[in-house]
Amino acid sequence: MKRIAIIGGGISGLSAAHALEEYRQTGTAEYVLFESSPRLGGVLRTEHIDGCVVEAGPDSFISEKPWAADLCRSLGIGDQLIGSNDADRKTYILVRDRLIPMPDGLMFMVPTRILPTGLSPLFSWSTKLRMASELLHPPHTANGDESVASMVARHYGAEMVDHVADPLLSGVYGGEAANLSVRAVLPRFAEMERVYGSLGRAMLAARKKMRQHAKKSTPPLFTSLKNGMQHLIEAIIPQLDPASLLTNTLVQRIQREPESWIVTSGKKTDRFDAVIVALPTHAASQILSSASPELVAELRGVDYSSSITVALGYGRNVRESLPPGFGFLVPRSEGKRLLAATFVHNKFPHRAPDNRALLRCFFAGSNAENVWHLSDDATIAVVRNELLQILGLRAKPLFARVYKWRSAMAQYGVGHLERLERIERLRRQLPGLALAGNGYRGIGVPDCIRSGQEAAKQVLGAQESSVMAGNSTA
Repeated sequence: MKRIAIIGGGISGLSAAHALEEYRQTGTAEYVLFESSPRLGGVLRTEHIDGCVVEAGPDSFISEKPWAADLCRSLGIGDQLIGSNDADRKTYILVRDRLIPMPDGLMFMVPTRILPTGLSPLFSWSTKLRMASELLHPPHTANGDESVASMVARHYGAEMVDHVADPLLSGVYGGEAANLSVRAVLPRFAEMERVYGSLGRAMLAARKKMRQHAKKSTPPLFTSLKNGMQHLIEAIIPQLDPASLLTNTLVQRIQREPESWIVTSGKKTDRFDAVIVALPTHAASQILSSASPELVAELRGVDYSSSITVALGYGRNVRESLPPGFGFLVPRSEGKRLLAATFVHNKFPHRAPDNRALLRCFFAGSNAENVWHLSDDATIAVVRNELLQILGLRAKPLFARVYKWRSAMAQYGVGHLERLERIERLRRQLPGLALAGNGYRGIGVPDCIRSGQEAAKQVLGAQESSVMAGNSTA
């Protein structure tokens, strides 16, 4: 029987344990999952407050990535999956203290409809002319990696970076477009540029192909669970062996021996045939310090940013006064501390009663660090002040919650894929080791689930792959 240690009890580690459970039941493998905190599930945490479903961490996942929804169905909670209210999907950008809706046809940051973009006050005339000329870009193969900001500026200019690309990526990665890798974060864009040259022409071709193969119903952009993302954790834990789940158990180090791995936690040591390290890369580097200094150095090279989410609940009057749509994004050039706010009651109507407005406000990266030292009350005061400036919202919230996540969001910097190749080569020199989590090939919940599942396959020897136990890029 193969003994496997899983270090980390977030969704990546739990997904690995779930994949190993059937082997445990047949007696071909057993696992022990080590989690340093008192609870399992990591950033997937939900509270129910005043009839509202309040997410402390991720509120949903991208529907086109199947692994999260597939796991929900395998756990018997597929009937609890809900989609975003895309009929009311409208996002605003704050520009010179005005909320301007993103124009129709702007697919991520690529304009595909001339008239709405041309009439939008979101862009200057020089940027609009740049958009028109972008359609003439010849195919281009990059010599190496570059930042998202660099690529978008080449095609559409700096204003598109400031008003659209940077705010969008801040909401997903908590980072800045100037620091994020095109090849790791937007591989489709790199491929579109190689084949078409013009991102606009590539998007139009993709949209035409989608229409030709479209089903009768288009899936929603985002998917979540009716009772919150924590429901996924609550569904997976009962299907695991309780004796194999060790919470409040910090692993200090893991050491490689000729035929096994030694895991040290507290004053205890245990021997395993394989180890899945499902931790942020900086934490993984600490426990692997004696196994491979070269691997440790590469893992430490992956940066992370912190984030703060503030949930605010209001009454019917506020709900009726807010603009329609999913919420707004704030470019850094606006000088605010908030990066984004979601009108949860519009995005997911199931999350709040009809007489409640639920707002989810977001800080990340340097913006989060600037308010990290503040108390919860002071942080809420910052949010309320900026909502007053942006929305004219003066009402006192019925409830407010602050959730802080230190170094939780991986930043895929320029050269990230080359780093992954080096990490994979070094990992292969340590038989029985697999790596999982959001530090490698995708930060979303589906990506983390797939990374745990692939890590389980790796340590079982179920597949030979030159690709790190990972997931599709966000």
